[in-house]
Amino acid sequence: MAEQLNSLEELKGAVDTSAATGEDVLLDTSAPREPVRDELGRSYATGKRKDAVARVWIKPGSGKVTVNGKDINKYFARPVLQMILKQPFEITDREGQFDVTATVKGGGLSGQAGAVKHGVSKALQLYEPGLRAPLKAAGFLTRDSRVVERKKYGKAKARKSFQFSKR
Repeated sequence: MAEQLNSLEELKGAVDTSAATGEDVLLDTSAPREPVRDELGRSYATGKRKDAVARVWIKPGSGKVTVNGKDINKYFARPVLQMILKQPFEITDREGQFDVTATVKGGGLSGQAGAVKHGVSKALQLYEPGLRAPLKAAGFLTRDSRVVERKKYGKAKARKSFQFSKR
């Protein structure tokens, strides 16, 4: 037990020995994360995917999702895209507890759905810092850096060559 405490002392920092209980209590030297909310009780985050950029605000509510002034069912008609948006809430068990307002520009529908998902995840983590661990473990806080490869000269597309003709 003493060996473990010595190694933890080195890793974490200071140890407070309380005389009343007679056991060592570890003090966490890192500051806890504070919720980030505006005067209206909302959290804001920017999400990105491919060429799409989404500005996302979340606040406690009934679970209403609005994208560019339209309902989620109108803007993202495909069920797969709607499922992508709901993933952060399912992971954190917060379905139907937050209203989401998003404005998204650039890219196509798939990239926009990914951008809104990224923004919702970041905003959830800012609203409730305790949700950071499950969101991070699911990979929702990482910006997906894959983008379309540029076309090279002498090629039909990024990598496709023109048809070869021997004669």
